[in-house]
Amino acid sequence: MTTASPTPGVQPTTRTSTMALVSLIAGIVGLTLLPIIGSIAAVVTGYMARKEINASAGAVTGNGMALAGLIMGWIGVVLSIVGLCIGCLLLVVLPAGIIGGVDQYGAILQGVLFI
Repeated sequence: MTTASPTPGVQPTTRTSTMALVSLIAGIVGLTLLPIIGSIAAVVTGYMARKEINASAGAVTGNGMALAGLIMGWIGVVLSIVGLCIGCLLLVVLPAGIIGGVDQYGAILQGVLFI
Protein backbone atom coordinates (compact mmCIF):
# COMPACT_ATOMS: atom_id res chain seq x y z
CA MET A 1 0.00 0.00 0.00
CA THR A 2 1.41 3.35 -0.95
CA THR A 3 0.61 6.69 0.56
CA ALA A 4 0.34 9.86 -1.44
CA SER A 5 2.77 12.55 -0.44
CA PRO A 6 2.07 16.22 -0.94
CA THR A 7 3.59 17.80 -3.97
CA PRO A 8 6.95 19.44 -3.34
CA GLY A 9 6.88 23.15 -2.63
CA VAL A 10 3.21 23.19 -1.61
CA GLN A 11 2.58 24.20 1.99
CA PRO A 12 -0.32 22.64 3.85
CA THR A 13 -3.02 25.23 4.36
CA THR A 14 -3.67 26.73 7.74
CA ARG A 15 -6.63 28.72 8.87
CA THR A 16 -7.15 31.26 11.63
CA SER A 17 -9.39 30.23 14.48
CA THR A 18 -12.76 31.93 14.39
CA MET A 19 -12.97 31.67 18.17
CA ALA A 20 -9.68 33.56 18.48
CA LEU A 21 -11.09 36.39 16.38
CA VAL A 22 -14.32 36.40 18.42
CA SER A 23 -12.26 36.52 21.62
CA LEU A 24 -10.24 39.49 20.38
CA ILE A 25 -13.35 41.40 19.31
CA ALA A 26 -15.20 40.56 22.54
CA GLY A 27 -12.18 41.72 24.57
CA ILE A 28 -12.22 45.08 22.81
CA VAL A 29 -15.99 45.39 23.23
CA GLY A 30 -15.65 44.36 26.89
CA LEU A 31 -13.26 47.22 27.57
CA THR A 32 -15.36 49.79 25.70
CA LEU A 33 -19.07 49.18 25.18
CA LEU A 34 -20.29 46.17 27.20
CA PRO A 35 -17.95 45.74 30.16
CA ILE A 36 -19.29 42.66 31.91
CA ILE A 37 -20.84 40.73 29.01
CA GLY A 38 -18.04 41.38 26.53
CA SER A 39 -15.31 40.54 29.02
CA ILE A 40 -16.85 37.23 30.04
CA ALA A 41 -17.40 36.33 26.38
CA ALA A 42 -13.75 37.17 25.64
CA VAL A 43 -12.50 34.91 28.42
CA VAL A 44 -14.74 31.98 27.46
CA THR A 45 -14.03 32.15 23.73
CA GLY A 46 -10.33 32.77 24.38
CA TYR A 47 -10.00 29.52 26.29
CA MET A 48 -12.02 27.69 23.63
CA ALA A 49 -9.77 29.08 20.89
CA ARG A 50 -6.57 28.14 22.73
CA LYS A 51 -7.88 24.59 23.19
CA GLU A 52 -8.80 24.37 19.49
CA ILE A 53 -5.40 25.72 18.40
CA ASN A 54 -3.43 23.38 20.66
CA ALA A 55 -5.44 20.36 19.49
CA SER A 56 -4.98 21.16 15.79
CA ALA A 57 -1.23 20.41 15.66
CA GLY A 58 -0.49 23.55 13.66
CA ALA A 59 -3.43 23.45 11.27
CA VAL A 60 -5.21 26.30 13.08
CA THR A 61 -3.50 29.59 13.93
CA GLY A 62 -4.51 32.63 15.97
CA ASN A 63 -2.92 31.94 19.32
CA GLY A 64 -1.87 35.58 19.67
CA MET A 65 -5.40 36.85 19.04
CA ALA A 66 -6.81 34.36 21.54
CA LEU A 67 -4.25 35.39 24.14
CA ALA A 68 -4.95 39.10 23.56
CA GLY A 69 -8.68 38.44 23.94
CA LEU A 70 -8.05 36.52 27.14
CA ILE A 71 -5.91 39.28 28.61
CA MET A 72 -8.39 42.02 27.72
CA GLY A 73 -11.25 39.86 29.00
CA TRP A 74 -9.64 39.29 32.38
CA ILE A 75 -8.73 42.98 32.66
CA GLY A 76 -12.37 43.83 31.92
CA VAL A 77 -13.63 41.32 34.51
CA VAL A 78 -11.30 42.70 37.20
CA LEU A 79 -12.21 46.33 36.39
CA SER A 80 -15.91 45.44 36.46
CA ILE A 81 -15.59 43.78 39.87
CA VAL A 82 -13.59 46.72 41.27
CA GLY A 83 -16.14 49.16 39.85
CA LEU A 84 -19.05 47.24 41.35
CA CYS A 85 -17.31 47.11 44.74
CA ILE A 86 -16.63 50.85 44.68
CA GLY A 87 -20.21 51.53 43.61
CA CYS A 88 -21.62 49.38 46.40
CA LEU A 89 -19.27 50.98 48.91
CA LEU A 90 -20.37 54.45 47.86
CA LEU A 91 -24.04 53.46 48.12
CA VAL A 92 -23.45 52.34 51.71
CA VAL A 93 -20.92 54.90 52.91
CA LEU A 94 -22.22 58.16 51.43
CA PRO A 95 -25.75 57.96 52.83
CA ALA A 96 -24.38 57.05 56.26
CA GLY A 97 -22.24 60.20 56.29
CA ILE A 98 -18.97 58.44 57.08
CA ILE A 99 -17.04 60.19 54.32
CA GLY A 100 -18.26 63.58 55.48
CA GLY A 101 -20.09 66.47 53.97
CA VAL A 102 -21.38 69.92 54.73
CA ASP A 103 -23.90 70.60 57.49
CA GLN A 104 -26.70 73.14 57.31
CA TYR A 105 -24.38 75.93 58.52
CA GLY A 106 -21.75 75.33 55.83
CA ALA A 107 -19.22 73.71 58.16
CA ILE A 108 -17.28 70.82 56.69
CA LEU A 109 -17.84 67.53 58.49
CA GLN A 110 -14.94 65.14 58.23
CA GLY A 111 -15.10 61.47 59.13
CA VAL A 112 -17.91 61.84 61.67
CA LEU A 113 -20.98 59.66 61.58
CA PHE A 114 -24.18 61.70 61.89
CA ILE A 115 -27.42 59.79 61.99
